[in-house]
Amino acid sequence: MAKDLEIALLRSFVTAVRSGSISRAATALGHTQPALSQQVRRLEGIVGRPLLHRSPSGVLPTRAGEDLLPYAERILSLCTEALTETGRALTGHCRVGLLEDLAASRLPQALADLARLHPGATLEVLCLPTAAMREAYAAGRVQLVLDHVPDLPGPPRWTVRQPLAWAVGPGVDVGADPLPVVLFSHPCFWRTSALEALEGAGRRWRVAFESNSLVGVQAAVRAGLGAAALMPVNLSPATASPAASALPALPDVEFGLARHPRAGGDLLVDAVEAVLRRMM
Repeated sequence: MAKDLEIALLRSFVTAVRSGSISRAATALGHTQPALSQQVRRLEGIVGRPLLHRSPSGVLPTRAGEDLLPYAERILSLCTEALTETGRALTGHCRVGLLEDLAASRLPQALADLARLHPGATLEVLCLPTAAMREAYAAGRVQLVLDHVPDLPGPPRWTVRQPLAWAVGPGVDVGADPLPVVLFSHPCFWRTSALEALEGAGRRWRVAFESNSLVGVQAAVRAGLGAAALMPVNLSPATASPAASALPALPDVEFGLARHPRAGGDLLVDAVEAVLRRMM
């Protein structure tokens, strides 16, 4: 008999990965922690492979979990869209400003799914420096901006907290003194958070590599140059090392969405905002 992937199980799995914690996922979904753990294990039974690495510091997807995650997120997104958008054709043009770390996640795929449901609509994703994003927003060239709250070009309509996690390159000794770190170029909240966490724990550190791009930081970590603070969704199986649990805990990041005042009442912008909120 064919196996089915239940929506509730997929939602539990995706929420656990997004939040980086079974307990935070249970709170977000209104479940008890044992109940959510049981749902994830049921999904693992259906798939036939472990989906999460569990440790005292939280959870990270296994290789099988990484493979399943984009499909699970698309299934959840399409399910919601099918229920809410059936029979309503959307048209127009919506530009979305995304932090590079978010643009490298599954958000663009969710927006692409929305565009396929509404072929008369055009969606555009922009990744710009903070000053350029503020300028585009002020001129009305960008309708929605999803970013770190202090960098938003306008007041947030809603906010959500997401964790940071340590990415550790192959062969990196997390007990090294000083610890080699890979950093985003200044200014960056990720950079500040990593260094403050290390200093608060009394750990000495040295800068092994810096880059102003996510691709550059990820490449340096994969090359084994050091450890870096990233969003869990941007960790790869090669850099999601259990050794990271020996490093000091990193703070959560508060993201928010700003919507241009002139985009009020635009049904396409409404739909895009709904997708972004669900995916976050």
